Amino acid sequence: MYIQWYPGHMTKTRRQIEADLKLVDMVVEIIDARIPISSRNPDIDQIVGEKPRLIVLNRADQADPDMNRLWTEYFKGKGHTVLETDAKTGAGVSRFSQTIQTALKDTIARWREKGQVGRPVRAMVVGVPNVGKSTFINKVAKRKSAKAGDRPGVTRGKQWVNVDPTLDLLDTPGILWPKFEDERTGLHLAFTGAVKDDIMDVETLGCHLMAFMGKRYPQALLDGYKLPSLPEREEEENDVAYGYRLLQAGAQRRGMRISGGEFDTERMARVLLDEYRGGKLGRFTLESPEEMEGKDRA
Repeated sequence: MYIQWYPGHMTKTRRQIEADLKLVDMVVEIIDARIPISSRNPDIDQIVGEKPRLIVLNRADQADPDMNRLWTEYFKGKGHTVLETDAKTGAGVSRFSQTIQTALKDTIARWREKGQVGRPVRAMVVGVPNVGKSTFINKVAKRKSAKAGDRPGVTRGKQWVNVDPTLDLLDTPGILWPKFEDERTGLHLAFTGAVKDDIMDVETLGCHLMAFMGKRYPQALLDGYKLPSLPEREEEENDVAYGYRLLQAGAQRRGMRISGGEFDTERMARVLLDEYRGGKLGRFTLESPEEMEGKDRA
């Protein structure tokens, strides 16, 4: 399942980011802690270059705590500052302003030497759609300054937000790259809602997610859907076929049937995606630094 989704406004967004980069002192990159590499746009690395970077592992509350620590160490090893947050509840957001001040302390000291006392840090906020950028900015600013929504494509234009006398943020629309050559990257973005559900087959997507959960987090499926056991995976059975059987099992336990008595696997797939994205099935990280080494272009 190869996903290609690059609306015209994405091209415009890239040009806008390139033009506005000279206006800021730092780039704040919001990524999804559940998929730290798949939710990074490799174009951003090329555009940003050597500009200081703060990586915000957002939705850290929905990711595996141990994996959060591993990913924090991973990105620090790349020379970036890292902050774990949950933009929805605000956890970790209170440390954001001070984290930026600390990261740019040498730059701020040079400003003071030049007599630029009181000059606010200007930071650009970037990320792929639906990683929580606007919600994060609103929490940081303690007011509804940026448009927020649970679907990609809500933020369309450039928005400056004053956080406090020391910090101004430049919000930008989410930007994806033209296509996902690695199927797993596309799937992970789709699982978390970074690409619109209506551009792909939701049932097939649900099969892939079920197969992944059955392999990596079987107990979550057993508990979440009250299954007595998971069906054994047959030899050489692919993810879609195995995932479909898991969807059937879940639909049976939830009483989801269509005319003729067949299990409503499409409805079950939508429920699975909604519950996964809402954190109702538990805390999972779909990628580890070891698995994704070489796929990250930071």
